Amino acid sequence: MAKIIALLNQKGGCGKTTIAVNLAHSFKNKGFNVLLVDSDPQGSARDWNALSDGKIIPVVGLDRESLATDIKAVQNGYDFIFIDGAPSIAKLLVAAVKIADFILIPVQPSPYDIWATADLVELIKSRQEITNNKPLASFVISRAIKNTKLGEEIKEALKQYDIPLLNSYTTQKVIYPTAANEGVTVFNMSLNDATIEIDSIRDEILKVLNGNTI
Repeated sequence: MAKIIALLNQKGGCGKTTIAVNLAHSFKNKGFNVLLVDSDPQGSARDWNALSDGKIIPVVGLDRESLATDIKAVQNGYDFIFIDGAPSIAKLLVAAVKIADFILIPVQPSPYDIWATADLVELIKSRQEITNNKPLASFVISRAIKNTKLGEEIKEALKQYDIPLLNSYTTQKVIYPTAANEGVTVFNMSLNDATIEIDSIRDEILKVLNGNTI
């Protein structure tokens, strides 16, 4: 059965879709069969996919409250299903948390972004309490500014949530929006170190799913 990785954050503009499409492509490069589910009614991942006529990775739109049931109908033949979550739609968020094996929470390196995830974290914790600590979950820093340190205030803000932070993160790079505008990922662009960032996130997630802690 396919493992489901949901990228969720109720706050818009956190780089969720960017990480979702690039991460799915990274898993594909690793030899896995992947599917990206766009659960955001705005359809950003679907718009991105249309630019390449679906040649990069398969993307389907499932943006109804029946998300959990709808995914069961399309999961055969895939090793991993990535959900690009919808911001601020409570019932879709609940459905994604319910069916996910792993939840990745992208946040920009600001305490304000982290504090905005409080409701999502509470939802995840409530689910974990009744399902033997499932789904697994981690924060990932998105759009860190190059040549600056991830502030200690970020780690302090995260302590209250008891959800780990990946060691890997993405930095603010022009190549991410450039690739998106062309309907591709950083893996289709000329040699660049953004691919190292995404592959590193992939490898950390695989370690967690294989039972290793961050």
